[in-house]
Amino acid sequence: MQHIERSKAGTVHADYSVQRAPKSQSLLRLALIVGIGVLILAAAGVAYIWFSGGNGQASTGITAPSLERQPGDSRRLFSIVSSQSEARFIIDETLLGQRKTVMGATNEVAGQMLIDFNDPSTATLGVVRINVRTLQTDNDFRNRALRGQILQADRPEYEFATFTPTELRGLPDSVTVGEQFSFQIVGNLNVHGVSRETVFDAEITPASENEITGTASAMVAYRDFGMSIPEANGVTDVSEMVRLEIEFIAQITE
Repeated sequence: MQHIERSKAGTVHADYSVQRAPKSQSLLRLALIVGIGVLILAAAGVAYIWFSGGNGQASTGITAPSLERQPGDSRRLFSIVSSQSEARFIIDETLLGQRKTVMGATNEVAGQMLIDFNDPSTATLGVVRINVRTLQTDNDFRNRALRGQILQADRPEYEFATFTPTELRGLPDSVTVGEQFSFQIVGNLNVHGVSRETVFDAEITPASENEITGTASAMVAYRDFGMSIPEANGVTDVSEMVRLEIEFIAQITE
């Protein structure tokens, strides 16, 4: 703005200096720009997580390597019934200031076992295979973050988790239909392309001569499998340990 001043001698002086906006207005404008930038980045992050998570559909039906009986083998072959079984993970977190237990589950689980009820010490448990791409929690955004960012199960090489047993500990000398027994299963758990020895505590009940029901569980650290949990608004104090569980029904298949 032009300011006109007159000196004592009558000379007119023009001041062409520009009036500056108050400093508070400049800071407010800067804060607004930064805020908009943060919102854009947050929206982009949300969109990336949403679309990178895929649709959670299995690429193929769930199967596991078959066990074979040799001639004269007294053991009987049982197969997990996927539609009546469930594999799940359980982890604790703080959501909006409240402690919460998160569970994800799928019935896309398969496996076989050879058992002779008269001599359970000869039992063999085959590879258990789970499609982790199909895990579902109580929140669709969490499902997509789980698939796309944590398990990366949208990638073909990470779609399945496997557990390959190497030793059965504490099997009883005999079993009775209707009576539960406990033992441990030692094996190699492969998730997210990383394999770690893991011990599951198992409880099995021969429901009949042709059906077995059971559960198995283990505690693992997700970081041991090369996974990390992305930051999310309102979510803090995510537990380092994850409880893995399988609840199954297995029936005679031959």
